[in-house]
Amino acid sequence: MRTTRTLIRRACLAAVAVSAALTLTACGGDSDDSGSAASSPSVSAETSAGAHNTQDVSFAQGMIPHHQQAVEMARLADGRASSTEVKDLAARIEKAQGPEIETMTGWLKTWDEKVPEAMPGMDHSAHSGMAGMMDGADMEKLKKMSGKDFDSMFLTMMVEHHEGAVEMATTEKAKGADPAATAMAGDIITAQNAEIGEMKKLLGEN
Repeated sequence: MRTTRTLIRRACLAAVAVSAALTLTACGGDSDDSGSAASSPSVSAETSAGAHNTQDVSFAQGMIPHHQQAVEMARLADGRASSTEVKDLAARIEKAQGPEIETMTGWLKTWDEKVPEAMPGMDHSAHSGMAGMMDGADMEKLKKMSGKDFDSMFLTMMVEHHEGAVEMATTEKAKGADPAATAMAGDIITAQNAEIGEMKKLLGEN
């Protein structure tokens, strides 16, 4: 009986020891895992915070004056367009692109890059070589139009202008690095392609 009790006691002590060892191991494992999980998000956040390249800068610096011209063209529609559809489209363009100009200006300031100056009046000569941009003569001609002539010229010019923006945004989507910039590029492609379809329909091309 004594021998049996001794064996049982030893077995119990051994079981306690194994259990304690397993508990310590599990705690150690939890500690390592939590340390790894805690460090991963900070590394990821740091990487994304500075993830922009020269394409992102070029996109913002080019799209700001491009949007500025679109907004100027849209503002002309209020007192000149005869079509309710054209006036509505112009209002939507101004509402969408104004805030995007502010956002891209903020990016450039954050990146410590040059922000394009606001174009004085209707002088767009410095940017006339950009995809879809109108030159000063085109803008002056549009300014003098009214009624159905304005509608037709506005839509024709804005289709070309939007196609240029889509081209610029497509390049940004392919070559940009900043998640916010490439996301905006995607939004521009979607929104402006839809508006191109809408304008071509108004022109009777679709």
